[in-house]
Amino acid sequence: MTRMHTVPSRNLVGALLAAVALAAAPATHRTPGGPGAPGAPGAPGAPVAVSAKLSEWQVELSQATIAAGSVTFTITNAGSIPHAFEVEGEGIEQETKLIQPGSAATLTLTLKPGTYEVYCPVGDDSHKKLGMETHLTVAPAENVQAIQVTGGGPVIQILPGPFPFPDSAAPILEAFGDEREGLESQVKNGPYSNKVVRSSGAFTFTAWDKGAVRDSVAGVAEFAAQDGAHWKLVMDRVQTKDVPHHPRFGGVILGLYYHGVTQVHTPLVPTIKSAVALWAVGHLYKNGVLVTDNAMVHVMLLSRTRRDGDFALACWDCSKNKIEELQLQILPGPGEPPFDAPGGFLFVNWEESRSRNLAS
Repeated sequence: MTRMHTVPSRNLVGALLAAVALAAAPATHRTPGGPGAPGAPGAPGAPVAVSAKLSEWQVELSQATIAAGSVTFTITNAGSIPHAFEVEGEGIEQETKLIQPGSAATLTLTLKPGTYEVYCPVGDDSHKKLGMETHLTVAPAENVQAIQVTGGGPVIQILPGPFPFPDSAAPILEAFGDEREGLESQVKNGPYSNKVVRSSGAFTFTAWDKGAVRDSVAGVAEFAAQDGAHWKLVMDRVQTKDVPHHPRFGGVILGLYYHGVTQVHTPLVPTIKSAVALWAVGHLYKNGVLVTDNAMVHVMLLSRTRRDGDFALACWDCSKNKIEELQLQILPGPGEPPFDAPGGFLFVNWEESRSRNLAS
């Protein structure tokens, strides 16, 4: 039977393809702010943090290469005799006072691109000559783009329901191979539907586009679900893995047209323009209890696709609409059970949101 070309749901990449792609993303168990977590970079212009350990007879740096700009060295004397810490190069020669065994000191400098000697100057460079010397490379400063987003306006939870693909999607679905079955299942009971309930909550995050695998994000979302449960999501790291059919699927992407006629990601949903789109891994709590440290998260601030009042999907080419619809989708991590929520996932929109670009 031929179906009518009804307006399909918006941005299928978030839930239909994200359900496939994010499930394939690498799972990492990291505590917010703990070792190895990218965490939230400091405010633009904040010093880079480098740790240094002094001992007999070596100097160890936590990073061998940093970007030009302000840097704060935190130096620990792990040795058994007093040491000091000196940075020399590119017209700079600065050192700490003597650091006793078991003690620490800090040194903040502004470094331009170049190679610097880092060493212990104690004993008129005697410690340096015994091996307490290393080098620090300072690369040109990055042109980091960042955006801060704040959710606002009516908050709605989108519940599972029918998703009527247009007939023109049939040949496109054929090309998806193993993903096809998952996509087609969304037709009967998918996350994109006009079945919505009003909710409440807040969502603020900052995303840094540093290129490829070095993107980062920091943000918190809190909202009430249909059953009255209180959910909280803490985002502290970005998923950057590409997936089949969708190169550059992961990471932070700013200011791009997606879907529909753009030939960027899936054409099965309306054409939109996004201020920011990202895929992250987060820590999810329900009523104050940790559910998972590996929630698969898709976030997008895009041109409005839903109409006021009933919040039904309202357009096919939505790219000229005002960018204010903030979408948050949260899925279980790989191998984890569905959430205790309709459909086993969470899908919340803030309909009148805003953003601002941050200086690099």
